Amino acid sequence: MYLLGSALASGQAAPQEKPLLAEQVFKNVQVLRGMSVNEFMETMGFFAASLNANCTTCHGQDSGGSWESYASDKIPQKQTARRMIVMMNSINQTYFGGRQVLTCYSCHRFGRTPKIVPDLTVQYGDAPDEDPMEILTQAAGQPTPDQVLDKYFKAVGGLEKLAGVTSFIAQGTWQGYEDTEQHPLQIYAKAPAQRTTIVENHGDLTINTYDGRNGWIAAPYTDVPVTLVTLSDSDLDNAKVDAQLSFLGKIKQSLTDLRVGPAFVIGDKDVTILQGYSAGKSPVKLYFDSETGLLVRMVRYTNSKVGRQPTQFDYSDYRDVNGIKMPFHWVTTWVDGRSKTQLSEVQLNAAIDPAKFGKPAAPPVPATADKK
Repeated sequence: MYLLGSALASGQAAPQEKPLLAEQVFKNVQVLRGMSVNEFMETMGFFAASLNANCTTCHGQDSGGSWESYASDKIPQKQTARRMIVMMNSINQTYFGGRQVLTCYSCHRFGRTPKIVPDLTVQYGDAPDEDPMEILTQAAGQPTPDQVLDKYFKAVGGLEKLAGVTSFIAQGTWQGYEDTEQHPLQIYAKAPAQRTTIVENHGDLTINTYDGRNGWIAAPYTDVPVTLVTLSDSDLDNAKVDAQLSFLGKIKQSLTDLRVGPAFVIGDKDVTILQGYSAGKSPVKLYFDSETGLLVRMVRYTNSKVGRQPTQFDYSDYRDVNGIKMPFHWVTTWVDGRSKTQLSEVQLNAAIDPAKFGKPAAPPVPATADKK
């Protein structure tokens, strides 16, 4: 751990790790092979969003008790799902050159115009936003990206003050979807792109870490029979985006090909959408309150073999921290979960032990999990 910290401090990133694949961890994986464990679980969430379903739809009522039940082919819906994945991939390959023009969501959730990306507002019972998935050109009559960012930087304290922030430590609480408890939360971030979040649940820690090159999730309460997952592909790209955009003044350095979309409304607020692309060429959309200039939402996407999946962050409760306005509350929504984060304290330019960004230890596998 000390050597890793020393390497990062000297600018030498650790070698990029290879993740475990789904077929190395789960039993009876036939179609969704070659993807990481994290992408595999996100794909399950994509199915849930597309069919308004849950685990028991394809795995049966006993699937919560044993991984053997998840591996079973007794439920006919599971076999049907496999055939439909093959059909969808074949259509995309045959007629669209392999592009994901058709996804599960297209047929199971279509309206007047088929869609290919899940609408989180529909899944969670909110009023639909009809949000454009990707902004392809600068919208006529809208401000330029520089104008949008200049207004934002001024609203949160000025670019000069933002540039002076090189690290921060935050404390607060994290609450999961339908969770009755708020759990202690710590966030450690260091520019340009290191970030660790730690959530404590009755003495057990869930740790999300990005060290500038590698990313991991260590979780004792896990949906998979492994407790340390190495991030790859889109998941790793998104971890980098989260780490970079922890620093409010780094948008231009973190995202490329910035453009402003058409006028949009969230609730009763007029917002301006600024879209850029991550290092992995995935769109990242930032929504600014047209009146105050503050950031109220971010949406980024995870690419998978069955379709692109959105993750949405809704920001509020801006407070002054040494002359800089920072959001102290946000709601994170994705295809298989929703959480609330509430900060209570933020320390800017705090000294952080480099070990905080090292690879976390794997928690013990829960007694109820079946190892392969």
